Amino acid sequence: MPNAPEIKVVTHWKGACDGGEGALGHPKVWLTIPRESGEICCPYCGKKFIIDRANAVEDH
Repeated sequence: MPNAPEIKVVTHWKGACDGGEGALGHPKVWLTIPRESGEICCPYCGKKFIIDRANAVEDH
């Protein structure tokens, strides 16, 4: 059974993912969480980012 993708709860609507494994990760990609769904998955590693709406910070 394959490992399930990591889920990370965040407080910023914009952020980056690099796979988190240093040289074994992937190229850094910048992600913007859609306000409708409140979540987005990294296209490289599948890590899911979910916004904590109660504590979300507006990004400029």
